Amino acid sequence: MTNRLPPLNPLRAFEATARSGSVTAAAQELNVTHGAISHQIRALELFLDVTLFERGGKRLRLTAQGAFLLPAVSHAFAEIAAATTAVTRPATSGRLKVACVPALLSLWMIPRLHLFTQQFPEIQLTLVPSNDPANLQSRDIDLCLLYGDGKCGDHWSRLWSRLELFPVISPTLLNKQPLRSLRDLQNHTILHGDDGREWNTWSTAAEAKSVPRGRQHYFSDARLAIEAALHNQGVALGDTLTVSNLITRGELIVPFDYTVPANDAFFVTCRHEARAAPIVRVFIDWLFSTLEAEAVPVFQ
Repeated sequence: MTNRLPPLNPLRAFEATARSGSVTAAAQELNVTHGAISHQIRALELFLDVTLFERGGKRLRLTAQGAFLLPAVSHAFAEIAAATTAVTRPATSGRLKVACVPALLSLWMIPRLHLFTQQFPEIQLTLVPSNDPANLQSRDIDLCLLYGDGKCGDHWSRLWSRLELFPVISPTLLNKQPLRSLRDLQNHTILHGDDGREWNTWSTAAEAKSVPRGRQHYFSDARLAIEAALHNQGVALGDTLTVSNLITRGELIVPFDYTVPANDAFFVTCRHEARAAPIVRVFIDWLFSTLEAEAVPVFQ
């Protein structure tokens, strides 16, 4: 049977050329020269003793024999690619413990958790709400998503997402107490998700530093400040990542069309030996691919 099979390279050249309709495009895709593609196609035609393309014109056209051969070749390459992916895929079963910034865990990861479960049903996750870098020292934690400056000592770390900050308020509170200008902020309770640094960053950039502040509440995490805003307790700082769903659903409103870059960012980090584990790499890849697949919203 193998004696009747054409060589692989001519088949690849034929499939790429037929699919793209261009020898030049096929050469670019396969990273070879235009002449190499032409040579491989000619070799396949000699092997089969048929003409596969009608020469002439700007775009190659398949002959009847070429059109007959193409679906089988395309299907065969697709099957090979799928089998290769399955063979080389890292182990996708076992237990994984991830520590994650509480706001990010609650407002971004949990709403998308079903996507990970569908793709990797044999991975059992334990999710810990925490932004403590000390988790990196714990052998009980496999991976951390931290909000900070990304300085993690000798641990592996990679920037996951930068953020833009902007005030958010519930529609109920906005109807009761207008927020038409920056000066109106003094009539609202300011809700902090940290020690006040991020509100200071936004106020300075928005030239609202001189606006007197009224009542202020401080929370240990941005998730709690957002929760307070949802319950009409005041104005919190949201960001382009964690509150997008709440804004889309109309549960929070952005009163000003001014955003500023956050001082810190989200980083994925872990011990080097933990990153070597296939199950950890699977989760890291999922985090980045899921984020990249979503357009960053613009709230104005």
